[in-house]
Amino acid sequence: MEAINYKQIASGLKLDEKAVTRTIELLNDSATIPFIARYRKEMTGGLDEVAISAIRDELNMQTELAKRKKAILDSLEELGITNPKLLKDIAEADSMSLLEDLYLPYRPKRKTRASIAREKGLEPLAKMIMAQNIPDFEFKAERLTGRNGVENVDDAIAGALDIIAEWISERPYIRSSVRRLFRQQGEIISAKTKREDENELYKNYYERRELAKRTPSHRILAMFRGERDGFLKIKIRPNEEEALKIITRSVLKHPSVTEDLIRKAAADAYKRLLAPSLETEFRKELKETADRKAIRVFGDNLRQLLMAPPLGQKRILAIDPGFRTGCKVVCLDEHGKLLHNETIYPHPPQREQKQAIKKISNLVNTYKIEAIAIGNGTAGRETEALIQRIRFDRKVQAVMVNENGASVYSASKIARDEFPQYDITVRGAVSIGRRLMDPLAELVKIDPKAIGVGQYQHDVDQKALQASLNEVVSSVVNRVGVELNTASKELLQYVSGLGPSLAEKIIEYRNEHGAFKNRKELMNIPRFGAKVFEQAAGFIRIANAENPLDNTAVHPESYPVAEKIAKHLSMSIPELIGNTELLEKIDAKDFTDDKTGLFTVNDILEELVKPGRDPRKHIEFFEFDARVHKIEDLQEGMILPGIVTNITAFGAFVDVGVHQDGLVHISELANRFISDPNDVVRLNEKVRVKVIGLDLQRKRLQLSIKQATEE
Repeated sequence: MEAINYKQIASGLKLDEKAVTRTIELLNDSATIPFIARYRKEMTGGLDEVAISAIRDELNMQTELAKRKKAILDSLEELGITNPKLLKDIAEADSMSLLEDLYLPYRPKRKTRASIAREKGLEPLAKMIMAQNIPDFEFKAERLTGRNGVENVDDAIAGALDIIAEWISERPYIRSSVRRLFRQQGEIISAKTKREDENELYKNYYERRELAKRTPSHRILAMFRGERDGFLKIKIRPNEEEALKIITRSVLKHPSVTEDLIRKAAADAYKRLLAPSLETEFRKELKETADRKAIRVFGDNLRQLLMAPPLGQKRILAIDPGFRTGCKVVCLDEHGKLLHNETIYPHPPQREQKQAIKKISNLVNTYKIEAIAIGNGTAGRETEALIQRIRFDRKVQAVMVNENGASVYSASKIARDEFPQYDITVRGAVSIGRRLMDPLAELVKIDPKAIGVGQYQHDVDQKALQASLNEVVSSVVNRVGVELNTASKELLQYVSGLGPSLAEKIIEYRNEHGAFKNRKELMNIPRFGAKVFEQAAGFIRIANAENPLDNTAVHPESYPVAEKIAKHLSMSIPELIGNTELLEKIDAKDFTDDKTGLFTVNDILEELVKPGRDPRKHIEFFEFDARVHKIEDLQEGMILPGIVTNITAFGAFVDVGVHQDGLVHISELANRFISDPNDVVRLNEKVRVKVIGLDLQRKRLQLSIKQATEE
């Protein structure tokens, strides 16, 4: 297989060739993206995770292209085809579409109209017609009649035109030119089928026509879903006359004695062969582009959700609200351990509010509760109002917690293994409480697709979606760092270089030998070799470790540098850590050498100033408008506080406390043109919105951030 052209990758991504080459070397050596971005900045020139991911993806594409080239060249060799120009064109092909166009005439085919015509011996006639300068081609056609199933002259000519149509459709130049027309001028046309769309889910697409390249990703996915569900019929075509002009310009000679026949073959080639083939290809391109956009949106949302501020190690009372079945209440200690659980019934039909208030007060006192977490689902606002009525003897903050995915966790094997003696209601309440303490540590236990912050996540390529979301989780976990002695297996498995198997072995070792005292102790675990240690160690933290550097992001390979800095200042490492005044006077250049560059020394100094600093923001408390609890309480024109719960390509969804998130369309986000909602809002951001549309029957709510700021 041919060598990958690193220069081409660097040029395509507009990155330094040396940095790209070294990054690929690291990737080929099984280094993870978080590790490369954090601890190999000297080699990459400080490339971030986005750039490294782009290099990885381009490398994978080039590798697949190289594999396909080899397979095609091997196939041509078996067929005995040695055309030097063809072999050179294949070797130099820079895209999969061009490569397949070059190979198309030689690819093994099923029976076609052209192959049947060839079996009848009509290829010589096709060549005469295609030459366009042989007037007596009809004489040749007459001589072919009456044998091999050729009935008459018209039959012979029709078969010859079938062969010509296939030739035309397989010419690389024609295919690439018509492909370009599809991409630039192809229209996506949707129409309603006879199937009854009772809920009018696809009403906007019953009769729609627009330029495909300008159709937003969410609309592409919606239309393709409508087609898949049988409610819509989708066709994608450019202007037919323009396509035929491209083809005839390429094949028609002037003057031509067979012009009419060539035009007929060209029209057939386009309608029967080229258009369906290129539409399938273009559909695939549109779908892949829409998938990438939707996956990116989901990934951005997931990253923001996982980076949500933690309340920290506090004693929590968590409530999973409900009406008829009551509210499940659990008490957790500062490490998330379940201390107590029971059920209260403050809402209809039981309405045992006095008993519930008394019970909550007693639990807060008994378990020294510092904060109350309330699930934001059914009866959430009503439960919040109940808690606000209680006068505690100390400051207890009540917080609404997004419970998306809590039910998925509570029914999972992870939850059953952790709480085998409790039912799903207890597990769900525990999850809500732990989410307040540390959203990241709890959310990693749930399949990212179940968290509910995506756009058309069920319509996109599921393998690509899962890979992307796993990468986001890994990125966030390694950015935040993991406390080795308290982390769950689910959290540990995302640490650079680990995975589920080693994460489980760490837990087993911890259970058998007690808390880890230093990072090096990891090397005692079977299969935890030097390579794994190199990848993982910098992202692992150990509170109260023997070496205080083990509780920082300083990699063990850089401990000598930190010790050198401490020695220079005549201090011990414990004295140095957090000594901002002295550390800010250090000139990083004084501690560089052949192995350690400025990037690394600056990172070490930054970490020594603020060791183990959590990159997540501090939690901000929030309250909904007390006037509204259900959608019927809303009126157009109201200005309300809300929380951004989801971001899509077409806008953002905001929770205003009525159990029905409202849509802020992209046009209502700001008083300027917005191409990406993420430029304006972030997940979990607190915003003010104006109610601009209400559809009580369909439970739809339209909001505006732009208009709320104008008032």
